[in-house]
Amino acid sequence: MNLTVLGAGAWGTALAVHASASHPTVLWARDAAQAERIGATRRNDRYLPEVALPAELQLTADFDAALRHASTGLVLIATPMAALDDMLRRLPDDMPGVLWLCKGFQDGSGWLGHEVAHAACPRARVGVLSGPSFALEVARGQPTALVAASVDRGLCRMAVAALHAGRLRIYTSDDPIGVEVGGAVKNVLAIATGIADGMRLGLNARAALVTRGLAEMTRLGVALGAPAETFMGLSGLGDLVLTATGDLSRNRLVGLRLAEGLALPRILAELGHVAEGVRSARVVLRRAAALGVDMPITAAVVGVLDGALRPAEALLQLMARDARAET
Repeated sequence: MNLTVLGAGAWGTALAVHASASHPTVLWARDAAQAERIGATRRNDRYLPEVALPAELQLTADFDAALRHASTGLVLIATPMAALDDMLRRLPDDMPGVLWLCKGFQDGSGWLGHEVAHAACPRARVGVLSGPSFALEVARGQPTALVAASVDRGLCRMAVAALHAGRLRIYTSDDPIGVEVGGAVKNVLAIATGIADGMRLGLNARAALVTRGLAEMTRLGVALGAPAETFMGLSGLGDLVLTATGDLSRNRLVGLRLAEGLALPRILAELGHVAEGVRSARVVLRRAAALGVDMPITAAVVGVLDGALRPAEALLQLMARDARAET
């Protein structure tokens, strides 16, 4: 099976490295100079400098050539969420299968990936690939499990055939809504746990935030039409635990830096990578409010990001809430 990965960031590069061991794989970079540099050095020095790219992985900046390569195979969209709509609209409707890897909400509309796809390419075979995964570990071949979610079961089987190999396991789901909610909301909650860790609140506080954050995530997902059990899986609990506690988590790092008192623009400039939780937090809160879903941890994160609350004030706001039943 031929695979094309659109987007040469860390995650796209990592999956392309993995896939190229089993299938003819092309990695497309938007910037021709970047593609040429990666091809010459066999390293993605900007996003994944620690990993040497295998000789069999092909690099290109020619979008049409990249699509032709996958005309009988699978396309993986590894751009940030902001570029998903453009990527989907550039694909022909008869592509055998398309999965996106981005996690978050579209700016402006507040849509999740499946909603973007419904507007951009309603007849295409599409789905999402998500789960607890740091790009560096996947590129190094460390054990990882992901979930491919689509209402098209044939596409899920295609994802398994393309990527389930070596130390990467691919599970399947028919609930793209729940998988996408988990992938988007966990980034916001990781900012919260980063703030708590930066304030040295302790492991009890971290456990409470992860657990009650999972409850918030589940409430929103169910209100959007997802089964509650999805959030006990890889894209819910699994991805939340990883992103909220892992040292490679960019969103957790944002929270740590906020707790130090650094300004958000400086944090993002020094980060050098996209932290989707910063973009998603306000959208999560807006969609939750429209559905009558209570998300106090998310609201506290938004307050800190907007500068309306200091981290200590956000903590007091959460701790002052009335007692209630857990479920």
